[in-house]
Amino acid sequence: MAFLFNKFQEAVKVLAKSPTFARDPRQLQFEADINRLFLYTCYNRLGRNVEEADAEEIIEMASKASVADQEKQVQENIHSQIENFCTAMDEILLPDMNKKSEPGEPLGQSDTASCHSGLSLAVGKNDQPTVRPAMSETRPLKSAEVSWRLKDIIGYTLGRKASQIPHKEAGQGLFVDGEADVGTVIALYPGVIYTPPYYRHIPGYPRVDAHNTYLITRYDGTVINAQPWGSRGEAHEVWNGSLVPEIRPNVQSSEKGSDQRDTSEVLERRNPLALARLANHPAKGMAPNVMICPYDFPLTEKDMRTYIPNIPFGNSEETNMRRFGSFWFRSRAKKSGSDIPVLKTLVLVATRTLCDEEVLVNYRLSNSKRQPEGYTPVDEEEYRRR
Repeated sequence: MAFLFNKFQEAVKVLAKSPTFARDPRQLQFEADINRLFLYTCYNRLGRNVEEADAEEIIEMASKASVADQEKQVQENIHSQIENFCTAMDEILLPDMNKKSEPGEPLGQSDTASCHSGLSLAVGKNDQPTVRPAMSETRPLKSAEVSWRLKDIIGYTLGRKASQIPHKEAGQGLFVDGEADVGTVIALYPGVIYTPPYYRHIPGYPRVDAHNTYLITRYDGTVINAQPWGSRGEAHEVWNGSLVPEIRPNVQSSEKGSDQRDTSEVLERRNPLALARLANHPAKGMAPNVMICPYDFPLTEKDMRTYIPNIPFGNSEETNMRRFGSFWFRSRAKKSGSDIPVLKTLVLVATRTLCDEEVLVNYRLSNSKRQPEGYTPVDEEEYRRR
């Protein structure tokens, strides 16, 4: 297993330097990240009993497959893990629900068919989630008990305590409790989602980052603001456990903030892994052990929606926008891709096996004039390129 992982790590380094990526710096970084995520998540999906031939096939595909195909496969790999996580949460909160799976059937399997990309053939079809009833009574549990039971099912959970980063501003850090393999979804980034048409509604606009350390941006320009989560302090100790029949999909007012705050409490308390906002940037001489991955959650998965810790700002139908330099413009061009409505979220993916340690992520801050004290770029070459 260690030998095969080393081969994957070497492939990551080689492919990242490929002339294929030597174009626009921002696009270069995006494609390099997708390439790494493809390798890590496919490796994870192959499982611990991976054959060397299978691993070599994935490495070969990573060097030949288009970025679009790799990105699609990454989405499928991440969604597969999210499905299994939601099934585990249902086992905890809905212990008496009727299951269609037969005795001895693996977690998350059902007779529901799904579409896979061509690359799925290389990593195998994933078990689908158990079909869940529309409404079921849930159990009131303490958050600690939910986390403990989640660890018992999937092998790890998350906790927060004083960071091991030797800096006064480090504060609380995010820690893995248990063990998670490389390519595992470690945490989800909670918050309100702002697409480019709604930038002006981000609190503090236009200087949105002046008093907010919980903003994060995807490559496609989507901004996630976790400030409503972070400003509340610690999460509630009692896990309500009641399923919400209808989660308000839109946040229409940023002045009072009540909608954001009330919904965020429900969403974060629902998910013990919705703590990605607590992950710290590594100190000098330390290396990140997770990387950021864009994840488009399909809103057609209504049974899973209650575990996704995000709400969109504005209308569910996004205005079509195009980027020109640092500006965004409305475009008359037709949208490309799937017509399935999605939430444009972010997750943290492990870049190596994690065991009872702090989660560290490369912040990739690009504003050299407004960097926090003690911030050190992880990769100087990447930093200069951006």
